[in-house]
Amino acid sequence: MGKESTATKKKRYVVLTKEEAERIGRPGWSSRGYIPHYDAAGQTQHVTFRLADSLPEDVLAKWEEDLRILPEGEAKRQKYALVEQYLDAGHGHCYLGIPQIAEIVQNAVLHFAGERYDLHAWCVMPNHVHTLFTPDPNWEWSKILHSWKSFTANQCNQWLSLSGQFWQRDPFDRYIRDQNHFDKTLRYIENNPVNAGLCTHPEDWAWSSACWRKQREKEQD
Repeated sequence: MGKESTATKKKRYVVLTKEEAERIGRPGWSSRGYIPHYDAAGQTQHVTFRLADSLPEDVLAKWEEDLRILPEGEAKRQKYALVEQYLDAGHGHCYLGIPQIAEIVQNAVLHFAGERYDLHAWCVMPNHVHTLFTPDPNWEWSKILHSWKSFTANQCNQWLSLSGQFWQRDPFDRYIRDQNHFDKTLRYIENNPVNAGLCTHPEDWAWSSACWRKQREKEQD
């Protein structure tokens, strides 16, 4: 890639609870439409963004209505699980399953690694993308995500001879609470292709940090 990705620099990340962030004056909470987001400076994030047709709004709205009877925390957990299952089932056109499109997206995610953010893990699935990264304190993760989506939407639409909305507007994001959460999230991201039945081993999936890391290890042997 011409420079070392920070996917291997696992230990540099910030974990703050909501209460701690508010106490030191870095609350970071905002809402850009529908979903509240936590965007404190330097906070490690697990961000999932998806193709526009991968999860219809009416399906998501029905889940939210059905889950209203549950406590807020449980409702969020179940909603997240439903979203993961639905995306892994491969709904929509799954343009990211086209190698050339997956390559465009992966290259965009890698491009500013080590400059604007430390990139710990990623995986380009057929209809969504997982990323685990720590923004540089001078960069908000939402702006990093916007640059990824804006650039790749133009490039992918051009390659596909399409126009119009490529990505769903709102991502699913979770800030990392502690070391255990970080480790669990990294394993989930890299095992996503295996759990979705797309390959046998995480490193078999070409557009992921697991594969990238395996390739770097071979080059160093």
